[in-house]
Amino acid sequence: MPWWIWILIGLVLLGVEMVTPGFFLFFFGVAALVIGAMVAFGVGGPEWAQWLLFSAISLVSLLVFRGPLVAWMRSQELVSPVDTLQGEVATPLEDLSPGAVGKAELRGTAWTVQNGDKGTLTKGQRCRVYRVEGLTLWIQAE
Repeated sequence: MPWWIWILIGLVLLGVEMVTPGFFLFFFGVAALVIGAMVAFGVGGPEWAQWLLFSAISLVSLLVFRGPLVAWMRSQELVSPVDTLQGEVATPLEDLSPGAVGKAELRGTAWTVQNGDKGTLTKGQRCRVYRVEGLTLWIQAE
């Protein structure tokens, strides 16, 4: 098979992989590109050998690299910045009685907070975020 057909197949498979999840077609696309390059440089051999090599490269790379690649991609998933606020120090911008909702400053931004402490939190007092519910931070005195 001509080298350009292998390259075209590889590019189509990589393009389809971009719109499908799972890192499955990626390895077949890369294998087709490798075979296309080999045929272009004259080391592809007969057509049956190209298909055999394509199958071997696809399956071996799929079995060896797919698991670690999927695990790495899952570990790179973004954590919502709001979820990282638990344990941070916030300072109320107003006095907050127990259970009251108000504003507090955290990381240079005003947040909606709820006083989860038994006592009143005064303006400027150091408080710790102990719970996050949506965009509301629950704070208590340090």
